[in-house]
Amino acid sequence: MKIFRRIVLLTLATIFFGGSVQAAPVPLRGVVEGFYGTPWTFNDRADIIDFCRQNNLNSYIYAPKDDPYHRDKWRKPYPADKLDELQKLVNVAKQNNVRFIFAVSPGLDLNYSGKKGDEDFKLLIRKLDAMYKIGVRDFAIFFDDLKDENGRHHENGKLQAQFLNRVQKNLRERYKDVAPLIMVPTEYYFDDMVNGDKVKPYTRDLAENLDAKIVVLYTGRGVVCDGITDDELAEANKIFGRELGVWWNYPVNDYPLTPDGNRNVKLALGAIENLPSAKMTAIFFNPMEQVQLSKISLATGAIYANNPAIYDAESAWDKVLTEQFGNLAPQMKIFAEHSRHMENSWAKVGSPDAPEFATAAYLVINDMRKKNSADFTALERKIDESERAAKILLNRLPQKFLDECQPQLEQLLLTLKADRIAIESLKAGKLDPQLKSLREEISANEKRAVISESAARKFIDDVIDILDAPKSK
Repeated sequence: MKIFRRIVLLTLATIFFGGSVQAAPVPLRGVVEGFYGTPWTFNDRADIIDFCRQNNLNSYIYAPKDDPYHRDKWRKPYPADKLDELQKLVNVAKQNNVRFIFAVSPGLDLNYSGKKGDEDFKLLIRKLDAMYKIGVRDFAIFFDDLKDENGRHHENGKLQAQFLNRVQKNLRERYKDVAPLIMVPTEYYFDDMVNGDKVKPYTRDLAENLDAKIVVLYTGRGVVCDGITDDELAEANKIFGRELGVWWNYPVNDYPLTPDGNRNVKLALGAIENLPSAKMTAIFFNPMEQVQLSKISLATGAIYANNPAIYDAESAWDKVLTEQFGNLAPQMKIFAEHSRHMENSWAKVGSPDAPEFATAAYLVINDMRKKNSADFTALERKIDESERAAKILLNRLPQKFLDECQPQLEQLLLTLKADRIAIESLKAGKLDPQLKSLREEISANEKRAVISESAARKFIDDVIDILDAPKSK
């Protein structure tokens, strides 16, 4: 059935999109280590490069935001020990037939023109030359996240384009085996590129002056958005006069999901979904700090990137969970369903958390608010199922995975315990004092672990809201 489904999808895509469908692999496809937070170790990176080979991803971009020599201290050369480590990593990439793309983010204080611009140009070239000597043949220059506290940036698109063109010309004239540059603009998502139906001056000037061979990456409508349609990609392509590449911010979790501003507290364990079937020049997936658990989403992304026209997120997710977790796949799927949707005031991506659980909880709450008798059977079954899965994973999950998700598993169990007490409170018609205490404990724990906010966690709040409401006279 899955083979037949893919044939149908490919046929329909061809009918509706004609020759624009990308039925072959995206030319540049891989992982961008581009998150904020603790950078991966050498072993993490070597592992992910091997993972890329195994999944037919052909590129890895080195761009950790908190590597000082990548961003804050970009002018300074890497110390000898760090340079030696990078050379070993480049060798690992060559052995795995994966392109090692070295990125610099100089935009915080780069001078684009004049005497200072010439000095900065020489310093940047010196940095890239040092990488060339250790075997790097692919380079990227990123200008993302340069806005001030008021949400403004002061970049000049024309000067930025001229600077990049100068870098590209210098490298490719001296080194015949260097690939075209990859860049990320300062206005790197569509809604920031336009004002109404007009292209903003920065984006317009950058697009009009940038060397046609330079690869431009963007993130969709927003920094973190719920998908990119073929029409949206075409609209962005039109602005730049070229096929854009996509920097996809899932499963990355380096942005706050709680009012306290805590990062890396929720795991994005869902499938890559809602991306174009139309042709694109590149696709890079930005992972979490949690390298092992990032592989769930990244592996589905590899399936997508190798044939976008027939990609099916659900079947890819099932396939990946089975391959990565074997006999524990059923339990891992239950846990992962509670932890795949990422959302705050400006970010929204990933399938809903635990939809069957959420539906069962909603039906109970809806009946209770209407003062009807509720059937708790379905919800109790989902609580039992989730609890069994979490306990099995805590006992049997290999340590490399457990190291990355133990707080979330424990938080899920605590939440499910509260869910049980919430049900008993509804049955009794009065609030068990334990429930508020547990909710406070869960809230305190969210500084280190967030899970199932709109399903298991929401049910607790809804029950308290019903039973703790002032009684009308």
